[in-house]
Amino acid sequence: MVSAPRSARKDGSAWSRGKRFRLAGFVILVPAVGSVIGVLNTPGEWYAALNKPSFNPPNWVFAPVWTVLFLMIGVAGFRTFESRPRDMVAKLWIVQMVLNFAWSPIFFSLHRVDVALAVIISLFATVIAFILRQWSVDRLAAGLFIPYAAWMCFATILNGALFILN
Repeated sequence: MVSAPRSARKDGSAWSRGKRFRLAGFVILVPAVGSVIGVLNTPGEWYAALNKPSFNPPNWVFAPVWTVLFLMIGVAGFRTFESRPRDMVAKLWIVQMVLNFAWSPIFFSLHRVDVALAVIISLFATVIAFILRQWSVDRLAAGLFIPYAAWMCFATILNGALFILN
């Protein structure tokens, strides 16, 4: 196989070295930050003592679900920032990350189920807004957020039930 000269690949390649590094940054940093936040804000005894609805999943479910979701969020973020870095959809991606990363400390560390409910409702709305805005431009990025939206719908209902029961 003959490859293009190094100078031709530098700018002409759809997958330049810089682009690969940016993709790696998104798919490594998003799950890594999410994992650190998860480790620093564990459910603990307080959460174990809460009254929970019958549909509350076992604790072991959350880590694998969030790992997959964070990878998908990272890819969607990469695609968004590669094509529309200053657009409203990029701002929505940033807002959803801030809200997502804020939820665990508010809920698990501050024990503010009420404030966490407001945050997760805002997060769910932002995820939906991202999908709607991105759909006409990049269906893959929008589609990567659909499982996230489904999980956020479930998580919002769960947070609401925990608020009502406690």
